[in-house]
Amino acid sequence: MTTSPKSTAEAIRTAADLLFEAARSGAACAPVRSLLAEGDVAGAYAVQEINTQRALAAGRRLVGRKIGLTSLAVQKQLGVNQPDYGMLFADMARGEAQDVSLADVLQPKVEAEIAFVLGRDLPQEQLTAADLFRAIEFAVPAVEIVGSRVQNWDIRITDTIADNASSGLYVLGSRPVKLSAFDPRLCGMVMEKSGEPVSVGAGAACLGSPLNAALWLAQVMARAGHPLHAGDTILSGALGPMVAVQPGDVFDVRIEGLGSVRAAFAKE
Repeated sequence: MTTSPKSTAEAIRTAADLLFEAARSGAACAPVRSLLAEGDVAGAYAVQEINTQRALAAGRRLVGRKIGLTSLAVQKQLGVNQPDYGMLFADMARGEAQDVSLADVLQPKVEAEIAFVLGRDLPQEQLTAADLFRAIEFAVPAVEIVGSRVQNWDIRITDTIADNASSGLYVLGSRPVKLSAFDPRLCGMVMEKSGEPVSVGAGAACLGSPLNAALWLAQVMARAGHPLHAGDTILSGALGPMVAVQPGDVFDVRIEGLGSVRAAFAKE
């Protein structure tokens, strides 16, 4: 019987320190995968947890989770067979009416997603799709502004998990929609930059449906003893290819049946 690779506590702490300092200083670090045992997903989440606890101790408020690696093509590229997740904090949220400063996120790229906001806790380990459907209060279109504390986006699975699933910032649309009012699987998406399409996709690109991704997350978090709660936001994963950001860019996302959301970046 083979055992999973396991990183040392010292290596996990060192990786966490490197990523924490990169976020603090604004200077990306080298990939941390060389510090961890090859393919040690549990060790990478341990790195993430150290910096999550640092954030909470500093007074940051946890408001949800983001799901990454929901594209089967990207999973194959990184050699994994499931998504990953990271933390969403209140200070990561930006409004449609404000310009996003590029100083607030390292190496930014944008993705169009569906965000679900929960109206009920989801503590059950044996969680069903029906449980999730009942718990979702509403959905909104979202732009996730992903970022990487790792130089040149040179990441593998352990790098991105350790780096809070390459999280950055996010913008939510302003018109909540009930789950019964649109089809998360079949809805089409287009993202435009200054009026020109730069990314297109559909709900099915996200694990077959964004609801599949959200259910996976809810089950994983319940089994880990950190269940999702009423009020939590779930960024369920990209509906199309991500796009690099330049100063002054304005991105408009439209999702069929769900409406639109805009993310604008400062001219820095």
